[in-house]
Parts: sequence; structure tokens; C-alpha cells
Amino acid sequence: MKMRMNFHHLVMVVIFTSLVYVALGINGTATFYSNYVPSACYGNTQEGVMIAAASDPLWGGGSICGKYFKVICTGPTNPVPHPCTGKSVVVKLVDHCPGCGGTLDLSKEAFATIANPVAGVIKIDYIPV
Repeated sequence: MKMRMNFHHLVMVVIFTSLVYVALGINGTATFYSNYVPSACYGNTQEGVMIAAASDPLWGGGSICGKYFKVICTGPTNPVPHPCTGKSVVVKLVDHCPGCGGTLDLSKEAFATIANPVAGVIKIDYIPV
């Protein structure tokens, strides 16, 4: 009986966590890029490949540098059907992308983790972590 009760509690926690993520996620769009250095935040220092650049509204004069965001694809913005992989990715903000056309400009590797790169631009939810 106790094992059954624990399973039900686990299911409820998973459902609650999913709802909190959806409720707290910020809607936006994502594009991708592939030249990672130099960056506005770290100059010629390589910060890995799970990185992103912030659009003008997020940039805040560079105050966003070094912040981490969990990003998930929520759907297409163009005729590419079903671009999302169902996975999420955590990225570090390392650059500024003025006029990049998306909320976040993800590294190509980060974008490919959550969506088919052929899509080019996708709808996303993102939250600070």
C-alpha cells in the first residue's frame, strides 16, 4: 500500500512541476548562430557550445551576461512541420544579437538539441535557472 501511495505522489509531483514550468516560462522565439568568438560578454574567451546571445530587449546593457536559461521549443513559426524534439537545453548568455530576429539567438548545437535547424526560427519558452 505504501509503495502505491508513493507512486501516486511521484506522479503528482511530475504533473505539478510541468505545470509550474509552463506557468513560469517566458514566451519568445529563437534563431541560431555558429560563430561564437568574440562575444560581447567574454571577448575571445570560448565559453563552450551551449550558449546564447540576447536580443535588444533582454540585453540590458550587458547585465544579462553569464546568466543561464532553460529553453524548450514550443512550436514552429514557419511551414516546417513539427520542428521540436521535445528536449530542453540550458544555455549561458554570452553575447548580444542586435536585430537577430529572435528573443534568443542560440548556438547551433543548442538549437539542434531542441529543434530541427531547418526550421530556422522557432517558438520557445525560457526560464532563468
